[in-house]
Amino acid sequence: MKAFLDTSVLVAVFYGDHVHHRASLALFLKHPRKQAGCGAHSLAEVYSTLTRMPPPHRLGGEQAMLFLGELRDRLSLVALDGGDYFQAINEFAALGVTGGAIYDGLLARCALKAGAESICTWNVRHYRLFGPEVQRKLRTP
Repeated sequence: MKAFLDTSVLVAVFYGDHVHHRASLALFLKHPRKQAGCGAHSLAEVYSTLTRMPPPHRLGGEQAMLFLGELRDRLSLVALDGGDYFQAINEFAALGVTGGAIYDGLLARCALKAGAESICTWNVRHYRLFGPEVQRKLRTP
């Protein structure tokens, strides 16, 4: 897999007035499905974000599902199993990771599992917490 796109990139894809829309969309369209992916959990994160944005950007569930269909059709979905989750969270706890950064760590673990060459995010700060292997792969679109 060439590129793993995190939730911050995926949300920007769907909002034309988002500051990172153009770069995120170009990355989203750049690779065929077998070369680009996202975490399966990103589907829930994108849905949550799209349906909780402040008006006028808030989408209804039906419209958000259309966007999720685009993600499913365009990207390979990467999931962790129960053992992967427990091991990753245990390692993150040992690193002192707390709060919401844990979700980015789980996405980083999905990217590593998929053998992604790059982890594309607008939230580099969180991903830097997860060690040199992740840091070497970090890119902004």
